Amino acid sequence: MARQFGLNDFAARSVQKKIVLSPTVKRTVLITGCSAGGIGHALAKEFHSRGERVFATARNLESMVELERLGITVLKLDVTKIESIRDARDKLSVMTGGKLDILVNNAIMAVSDMDMNAARNLFEVNLYGAIAMVQEFVQLLITSGNGRVAHVGSIAGIFPLPFSASYNGSKAAVHALSNTLRVELAPFNIKVVNLLTGGVTSNISRPLFLPENSLYRPIEQILLQKRVGISQVTAMPTAQYARRVTTELLHSKPRAWFWLGDKSSLCWIFDTFLWKTSLVSLLTRAALYLTLLILSAYLLRMGYSSNHLDYQNLQVTLEVES
Repeated sequence: MARQFGLNDFAARSVQKKIVLSPTVKRTVLITGCSAGGIGHALAKEFHSRGERVFATARNLESMVELERLGITVLKLDVTKIESIRDARDKLSVMTGGKLDILVNNAIMAVSDMDMNAARNLFEVNLYGAIAMVQEFVQLLITSGNGRVAHVGSIAGIFPLPFSASYNGSKAAVHALSNTLRVELAPFNIKVVNLLTGGVTSNISRPLFLPENSLYRPIEQILLQKRVGISQVTAMPTAQYARRVTTELLHSKPRAWFWLGDKSSLCWIFDTFLWKTSLVSLLTRAALYLTLLILSAYLLRMGYSSNHLDYQNLQVTLEVES
């Protein structure tokens, strides 16, 4: 059970058995979203260091110069454009003899407090891009005889992280996609791995900008201080994450759900053993805290002044100006 649900190293390969599928044959690995500074970039380097044949992709070839210098094959690929996916597929097929062993869908987009167009674009990258990649590369994976599809999911798809609803939703959809593909691809001996990723050092974190009509506009500066980059504070180093993911995907029996990264074990405990609204209950105090901040900001605008604002203890004392 511990192995199935991924309790860190509780089941940490007490015996490092069957770690590789076939140690004498190079596997072909295709990774999306390999721009410098991210998870895909680190995964490409790690698979390459293990002697595998890696195809790193990104929308801009310039962002993968380091990988190319290491001898990794780089391809231009935009997961939101089917023509780009098919072009990469055809090039890879020629170079590998029509075979792909491991597909890692890592291309992601993260936007907070976005408008609807941005939200739709996020789903295009995070969800529909992953679907399109599987559809276009499935024949090559079948030819492998023992393929892998890995989706870089996120604990954000389970943990109700405020101000990231669209991103959270896209990752929850990726989790559902992985579960369904696992059933559909099982007859072809393709194993699907959902990577429940917690905090990992990367360049994904972006500044938080609230729209003019946001309910939280009065406390925007506080949110900027407390919310932006929170996943990076105690994040797992990207290289460490890449090593463990690579080992998992090269294992003869990789876990269906692999929890890894800062706060992932805590999220696993909540999701596995507690009621589904437990995380919401945990955030109730935070919601109350924000409500009081908004109220105090509103009263200040209405002509009150603050004598004392003890946000730590959620005490707000206001005195009417004389």
